[in-house]
Amino acid sequence: MANRTISLTDDLHQYILDVSQRETDIQRRLREETLRLEMGKMQIAPEQAQFMALLVKLTGAQRILEIGTFTGYSALALAQALPEKGHLLACDISEEWTAIAKHYWQKAGVAQKIDLKIGPALNTVNVLIDKGMRYDMAFIDADKENYIAYYEACLKLLRPGGLILVDNVLWGGSVIDETDQSSDTLAIRRFNLHLKNDTRIDLALTPIGDGLSMARKLDEQAD
Repeated sequence: MANRTISLTDDLHQYILDVSQRETDIQRRLREETLRLEMGKMQIAPEQAQFMALLVKLTGAQRILEIGTFTGYSALALAQALPEKGHLLACDISEEWTAIAKHYWQKAGVAQKIDLKIGPALNTVNVLIDKGMRYDMAFIDADKENYIAYYEACLKLLRPGGLILVDNVLWGGSVIDETDQSSDTLAIRRFNLHLKNDTRIDLALTPIGDGLSMARKLDEQAD
């Protein structure tokens, strides 16, 4: 028994992957191609992708909104977990990175489940709000200074009981480094406190990957 989260050594982390990781061949190929890119570290960890895919199945999600797609690894994992008629709307500003994503979505046979919207995500989600759209789940992994704005928009789009997942909430440990006053770090700190004090949600922060917050919408008061 333990009264706090265990510290992960490299060997223990590898053991977790060895005994639990069920990454598909297409996922592995996309992850390995992305890791060779200059910005490859922006990609989520495979164990986080598998965890989020399990959440899709546990919640019965059929409609997912993703803000920040990069090369499409997270979208691929989520789309594979969706039912056949499920739908994921992926928002990103880069045609270069998402071209890689589209290639692998097609190879994995999930391209028909995914719509990609290129452009500022806040513009996209505001249109969705005006249309009265509803989603079961949202995943936020984009520019940190807009995290609160993304979160508030997603909360409006989420059905009661829906789930928002937010990446990078531990920011490589910089959240507790008082010497780090960079704009991204300050934004993550503000965001984490914003969720801590938000009575419209159930909240859990899990130390998987670079930290993943899970916010479950309680009721329509969030609108």
